[in-house]
Amino acid sequence: MKLLENKIAIVTGASRGIGEAIAIKLAEHGAHVAFTFLSSEEKALALESKLKGFGVKAKAYKSNAAVYAECEALVNDVTKEFGTVDVCVNNAGISKDNLLLRLTPEQWDEVIDVNLKSVYNMTKQVIRPMMKAKKGSIVNMSSIVGVSGNAGQSSYAASKAGIIGFTKSVAKELGSRNIRCNAIAPGFVETDMTHYLKEGDGAKKFLESIPLGRFGRADEIADTTLFLASDMSSYITGQVISTCGGLNI
Repeated sequence: MKLLENKIAIVTGASRGIGEAIAIKLAEHGAHVAFTFLSSEEKALALESKLKGFGVKAKAYKSNAAVYAECEALVNDVTKEFGTVDVCVNNAGISKDNLLLRLTPEQWDEVIDVNLKSVYNMTKQVIRPMMKAKKGSIVNMSSIVGVSGNAGQSSYAASKAGIIGFTKSVAKELGSRNIRCNAIAPGFVETDMTHYLKEGDGAKKFLESIPLGRFGRADEIADTTLFLASDMSSYITGQVISTCGGLNI
Protein backbone atom coordinates (compact mmCIF):
# COMPACT_ATOMS: atom_id res chain seq x y z
CA MET A 1 0.00 0.00 0.00
CA LYS A 2 1.36 3.40 -1.04
CA LEU A 3 0.59 6.04 1.56
CA LEU A 4 1.27 9.13 -0.58
CA GLU A 5 -0.05 8.16 -4.01
CA ASN A 6 0.17 11.21 -6.32
CA LYS A 7 0.88 13.66 -3.48
CA ILE A 8 3.33 16.48 -4.20
CA ALA A 9 6.17 16.80 -1.69
CA ILE A 10 9.01 19.28 -1.24
CA VAL A 11 12.05 18.17 0.76
CA THR A 12 14.81 20.69 1.53
CA GLY A 13 18.44 19.65 1.88
CA ALA A 14 17.89 16.24 0.31
CA SER A 15 21.08 15.43 -1.56
CA ARG A 16 22.51 13.40 1.35
CA GLY A 17 21.87 11.88 4.77
CA ILE A 18 18.44 12.13 6.35
CA GLY A 19 17.06 14.34 3.56
CA GLU A 20 18.02 11.83 0.90
CA ALA A 21 16.44 8.98 2.88
CA ILE A 22 13.24 11.00 3.26
CA ALA A 23 13.02 11.81 -0.45
CA ILE A 24 13.46 8.12 -1.30
CA LYS A 25 10.86 7.00 1.27
CA LEU A 26 8.25 9.48 0.01
CA ALA A 27 8.85 8.46 -3.61
CA GLU A 28 8.59 4.76 -2.67
CA HIS A 29 5.13 5.56 -1.35
CA GLY A 30 3.97 7.27 -4.54
CA ALA A 31 4.77 10.94 -3.89
CA HIS A 32 6.08 13.17 -6.65
CA VAL A 33 9.14 14.80 -5.10
CA ALA A 34 10.74 18.21 -5.60
CA PHE A 35 13.89 18.53 -3.53
CA THR A 36 16.59 21.10 -2.93
CA PHE A 37 20.35 20.87 -2.76
CA LEU A 38 23.22 23.32 -2.49
CA SER A 39 26.55 21.56 -2.82
CA SER A 40 26.74 18.58 -5.16
CA GLU A 41 24.82 18.73 -8.43
CA GLU A 42 26.15 15.26 -9.25
CA LYS A 43 24.56 13.75 -6.11
CA ALA A 44 21.35 15.67 -6.71
CA LEU A 45 20.97 14.42 -10.27
CA ALA A 46 21.74 10.86 -9.14
CA LEU A 47 18.98 11.12 -6.52
CA GLU A 48 16.57 12.61 -9.06
CA SER A 49 17.18 9.63 -11.32
CA LYS A 50 16.72 7.18 -8.42
CA LEU A 51 13.40 8.75 -7.44
CA LYS A 52 12.11 8.57 -11.01
CA GLY A 53 12.85 4.84 -10.84
CA PHE A 54 9.84 4.53 -8.49
CA GLY A 55 7.58 5.72 -11.30
CA VAL A 56 7.04 9.20 -9.88
CA LYS A 57 7.90 12.69 -11.06
CA ALA A 58 11.04 14.09 -9.42
CA LYS A 59 13.09 17.24 -9.83
CA ALA A 60 16.19 18.65 -8.13
CA TYR A 61 16.35 22.40 -7.49
CA LYS A 62 19.50 24.26 -6.50
CA SER A 63 18.06 26.53 -3.84
CA ASN A 64 19.21 27.92 -0.51
CA ALA A 65 16.46 27.53 2.10
CA ALA A 66 18.12 30.23 4.22
CA VAL A 67 17.36 32.87 1.57
CA TYR A 68 13.74 34.05 1.49
CA ALA A 69 13.72 35.09 -2.19
CA GLU A 70 15.08 31.70 -3.25
CA CYS A 71 12.33 29.90 -1.31
CA GLU A 72 9.71 32.12 -2.91
CA ALA A 73 11.07 31.33 -6.38
CA LEU A 74 11.35 27.62 -5.54
CA VAL A 75 7.75 27.21 -4.42
CA ASN A 76 6.50 29.21 -7.42
CA ASP A 77 8.50 26.91 -9.72
CA VAL A 78 7.28 23.76 -7.97
CA THR A 79 3.62 24.78 -8.12
CA LYS A 80 3.97 25.55 -11.82
CA GLU A 81 5.76 22.27 -12.52
CA PHE A 82 3.85 19.94 -10.17
CA GLY A 83 0.54 21.77 -9.67
CA THR A 84 0.45 22.18 -5.88
CA VAL A 85 2.25 21.27 -2.64
CA ASP A 86 0.71 18.66 -0.33
CA VAL A 87 3.73 17.96 1.88
CA CYS A 88 6.70 20.10 2.89
CA VAL A 89 9.61 18.59 4.79
CA ASN A 90 11.90 21.28 6.19
CA ASN A 91 15.08 19.29 6.59
CA ALA A 92 17.91 21.63 5.53
CA GLY A 93 20.36 22.12 8.37
CA ILE A 94 23.96 22.58 9.48
CA SER A 95 25.94 22.60 12.70
CA LYS A 96 28.85 24.83 13.68
CA ASP A 97 29.58 23.39 17.10
CA ASN A 98 31.68 25.44 19.46
CA LEU A 99 31.76 26.41 23.12
CA LEU A 100 29.93 29.69 23.66
CA LEU A 101 33.17 31.47 24.58
CA ARG A 102 34.56 30.64 21.15
CA LEU A 103 31.36 30.87 19.12
CA THR A 104 31.58 33.76 16.68
CA PRO A 105 28.62 35.97 15.70
CA GLU A 106 29.07 34.73 12.12
CA GLN A 107 28.81 31.07 13.20
CA TRP A 108 25.72 31.84 15.28
CA ASP A 109 23.99 33.70 12.45
CA GLU A 110 24.73 31.01 9.88
CA VAL A 111 23.26 28.23 12.02
CA ILE A 112 20.14 30.26 12.89
CA ASP A 113 19.63 31.24 9.24
CA VAL A 114 20.06 27.76 7.77
CA ASN A 115 18.27 25.82 10.50
CA LEU A 116 15.53 28.14 11.75
CA LYS A 117 14.98 31.01 9.33
CA SER A 118 14.77 28.46 6.50
CA VAL A 119 11.74 26.86 8.18
CA TYR A 120 9.98 30.23 8.28
CA ASN A 121 10.99 30.94 4.66
CA MET A 122 9.64 27.67 3.30
CA THR A 123 6.55 27.36 5.49
CA LYS A 124 5.37 30.87 4.64
CA GLN A 125 5.50 29.96 0.95
CA VAL A 126 3.97 26.48 1.00
CA ILE A 127 0.96 27.42 3.12
CA ARG A 128 -0.44 29.42 0.18
CA PRO A 129 -1.11 26.41 -2.08
CA MET A 130 -2.06 24.35 0.99
CA MET A 131 -4.66 26.90 2.10
CA LYS A 132 -6.07 26.94 -1.41
CA ALA A 133 -6.38 23.14 -1.32
CA LYS A 134 -7.63 23.19 2.30
CA LYS A 135 -5.13 20.50 3.27
CA GLY A 136 -1.44 19.90 3.81
CA SER A 137 1.23 18.46 6.06
CA ILE A 138 4.38 20.30 7.14
CA VAL A 139 7.14 18.30 8.81
CA ASN A 140 9.99 20.21 10.46
CA MET A 141 13.27 18.58 11.40
CA SER A 142 14.20 19.57 14.94
CA SER A 143 16.58 17.56 17.15
CA ILE A 144 16.82 15.95 20.55
CA VAL A 145 19.40 18.69 21.20
CA GLY A 146 16.63 21.25 20.72
CA VAL A 147 14.69 19.54 23.52
CA SER A 148 17.48 18.90 26.04
CA GLY A 149 20.36 21.17 24.98
CA ASN A 150 23.99 20.08 24.70
CA ALA A 151 27.28 21.63 25.74
CA GLY A 152 29.14 23.06 22.75
CA GLN A 153 25.96 23.25 20.67
CA SER A 154 24.22 26.40 21.89
CA SER A 155 23.56 27.73 18.38
CA TYR A 156 22.34 24.37 17.07
CA ALA A 157 20.17 23.79 20.17
CA ALA A 158 18.68 27.29 19.94
CA SER A 159 17.82 26.85 16.27
CA LYS A 160 16.24 23.43 16.81
CA ALA A 161 14.32 24.58 19.90
CA GLY A 162 13.05 27.53 17.87
CA ILE A 163 11.66 25.09 15.31
CA ILE A 164 9.59 23.44 18.04
CA GLY A 165 7.99 26.72 19.12
CA PHE A 166 7.39 27.66 15.49
CA THR A 167 5.81 24.27 14.76
CA LYS A 168 3.35 24.51 17.63
CA SER A 169 2.37 28.06 16.68
CA VAL A 170 1.80 27.20 13.02
CA ALA A 171 -0.27 24.16 14.03
CA LYS A 172 -2.56 26.46 16.06
CA GLU A 173 -2.80 29.03 13.27
CA LEU A 174 -3.57 26.63 10.45
CA GLY A 175 -5.43 23.75 12.07
CA SER A 176 -8.77 25.24 11.03
CA ARG A 177 -7.57 25.09 7.40
CA ASN A 178 -6.80 21.36 7.72
CA ILE A 179 -3.06 22.03 7.52
CA ARG A 180 -1.02 20.04 10.01
CA CYS A 181 2.44 20.97 11.26
CA ASN A 182 4.63 18.60 13.28
CA ALA A 183 8.28 18.27 14.21
CA ILE A 184 10.66 15.33 14.45
CA ALA A 185 13.43 15.33 17.03
CA PRO A 186 16.03 12.76 15.90
CA GLY A 187 18.57 11.48 18.37
CA PHE A 188 22.04 10.32 17.32
CA VAL A 189 21.67 9.21 13.71
CA GLU A 190 24.43 7.75 11.56
CA THR A 191 25.10 10.16 8.67
CA ASP A 192 28.17 11.78 7.20
CA MET A 193 27.39 14.82 9.40
CA THR A 194 27.63 12.74 12.59
CA HIS A 195 30.58 10.46 11.85
CA TYR A 196 32.26 11.77 15.02
CA LEU A 197 29.72 9.87 17.12
CA LYS A 198 31.39 6.57 16.31
CA GLU A 199 34.95 7.70 16.91
CA GLY A 200 37.06 7.73 20.07
CA ASP A 201 36.08 7.42 23.73
CA GLY A 202 32.94 9.48 23.24
CA ALA A 203 31.28 6.79 21.12
CA LYS A 204 30.86 4.41 24.07
CA LYS A 205 29.42 7.22 26.21
CA PHE A 206 26.90 8.12 23.50
CA LEU A 207 25.78 4.49 23.13
CA GLU A 208 25.40 4.01 26.89
CA SER A 209 22.97 6.93 27.01
CA ILE A 210 20.62 5.35 24.43
CA PRO A 211 18.22 2.76 25.91
CA LEU A 212 18.00 0.88 22.60
CA GLY A 213 21.80 0.63 22.64
CA ARG A 214 22.48 1.76 19.07
CA PHE A 215 22.56 4.81 16.84
CA GLY A 216 19.59 5.56 14.65
CA ARG A 217 19.47 5.16 10.87
CA ALA A 218 18.40 7.77 8.35
CA ASP A 219 15.67 5.48 7.04
CA GLU A 220 14.15 5.33 10.54
CA ILE A 221 13.79 9.12 10.53
CA ALA A 222 12.31 8.79 7.04
CA ASP A 223 9.72 6.32 8.37
CA THR A 224 8.60 8.86 10.98
CA THR A 225 8.43 11.53 8.28
CA LEU A 226 6.30 9.28 6.09
CA PHE A 227 3.88 8.73 8.97
CA LEU A 228 3.54 12.48 9.63
CA ALA A 229 3.23 13.28 5.92
CA SER A 230 0.50 10.71 5.32
CA ASP A 231 -3.14 10.47 6.35
CA MET A 232 -2.12 7.90 8.97
CA SER A 233 -1.43 10.92 11.19
CA SER A 234 -4.52 12.89 10.15
CA TYR A 235 -5.39 13.77 13.77
CA ILE A 236 -1.86 14.71 14.82
CA THR A 237 -0.63 18.31 14.73
CA GLY A 238 1.66 20.53 16.78
CA GLN A 239 3.56 17.52 18.12
CA VAL A 240 7.25 16.73 18.51
CA ILE A 241 8.02 13.08 17.76
CA SER A 242 11.32 12.10 19.36
CA THR A 243 12.85 9.43 17.16
CA CYS A 244 15.82 8.91 19.41
CA GLY A 245 15.97 5.33 20.71
CA GLY A 246 14.74 6.50 24.10
CA LEU A 247 17.52 9.05 24.60
CA ASN A 248 15.00 11.61 25.90
CA ILE A 249 13.65 9.41 28.72
